[in-house]
Amino acid sequence: MKILVMGLPGAGKTWLAERLVQHLENCAWFNADEVRKAANDWDFSPEGRIRQAKRMNNYANFETGHGRWVICDFVAPTKNARKEFNAEYVIWLDTIPAGRFEDTNKMFEKPENYDHRIDKFLSDDEIKSLAFEIREVPNNEA
Repeated sequence: MKILVMGLPGAGKTWLAERLVQHLENCAWFNADEVRKAANDWDFSPEGRIRQAKRMNNYANFETGHGRWVICDFVAPTKNARKEFNAEYVIWLDTIPAGRFEDTNKMFEKPENYDHRIDKFLSDDEIKSLAFEIREVPNNEA
């Protein structure tokens, strides 16, 4: 299953993904900053963000194609970026009213469709419960 952990910069995406991956067996994790660093692509224009979503999608599809779960954490600020990534399960971290980058704040479109909205940092037990919830999603509904 391809899982997107999305939200504004500073919302806690990486923090959650790092903990969530520990509770999902055979799960890969890709962090947007690390993927951008590997690609040496720091373009945050609308086109650069779509390119990043496609790049994250390619990494995720490779892993799911080999039978692994995958978590990708990145801002995915627009409906188009989220469409390009095409997640099977979306976790929206809605923990802050604005991120630290004004250009991202201006372009950020709150998601209309998501599977789980989080508005506070979760305890370890809550993260375990979220992982259980994700594991229980039937393949044809994800």
